[in-house]
Amino acid sequence: MTESSVQNLADLARLREVRELLPQIRNELRKELHQAMAKASWFTIGVMAPSMEQALRALRSLEQSQQWEPLELVDSPKEPGPVFLKANQKGGTIRIRIENGLGEGILISGHGNDDTTPSTTWGPLPLDFFS
Repeated sequence: MTESSVQNLADLARLREVRELLPQIRNELRKELHQAMAKASWFTIGVMAPSMEQALRALRSLEQSQQWEPLELVDSPKEPGPVFLKANQKGGTIRIRIENGLGEGILISGHGNDDTTPSTTWGPLPLDFFS
């Protein structure tokens, strides 16, 4: 599947990464994501990026777009390299580790406060999706 064949959130789940999306598709995905996220109580976010700075920038853009309180960075690598950022809205924390061989993008998982709302993951979305 090519990036140009992405039409909805379900199409993203088949991809390892998406760097570019047509503006019309981005707008449609934003609407669909907004509706899907409205059903969740809290979120975990995974960001796969070439650097810690890019991962944090992507997360901060997501936080701003959703009007969330900024999460606290509690663990990060000292050396440069490709990273995986894991943010937990319920715990309020961000942890970043060096991780080679990943794709690139943002994964958002919505969770409920009990077992009646199943966890759902959306993405990968481009790192600049919320910019």
